[in-house]
Amino acid sequence: MKILGAEPLPGFRLHLTFADGIEGVADLSDMAGKGVFKAWLEPTFFKQVRVTDHGALTWPEDLDLCFDALYLKVTGKQPEELFPILKRSLVHF
Repeated sequence: MKILGAEPLPGFRLHLTFADGIEGVADLSDMAGKGVFKAWLEPTFFKQVRVTDHGALTWPEDLDLCFDALYLKVTGKQPEELFPILKRSLVHF
């Protein structure tokens, strides 16, 4: 699920390409302006997104997002679909 590419789009959206070939747009507008994501409100900050060697997204000032949550956002899948251990854990409760 590592991210291979990220292209910033208007409206705090990113076109993402994942290692398994999945591509899509992640809308991050619900996060913009909140907490550490206030930095995105600076006109050019959001566009400074980069992909780390580990496949996560990063911006200046050590602001980053993991690829798992973004993969779920792009694909619309539930965590249990990607991590079967979660499904088994839920059955025991």
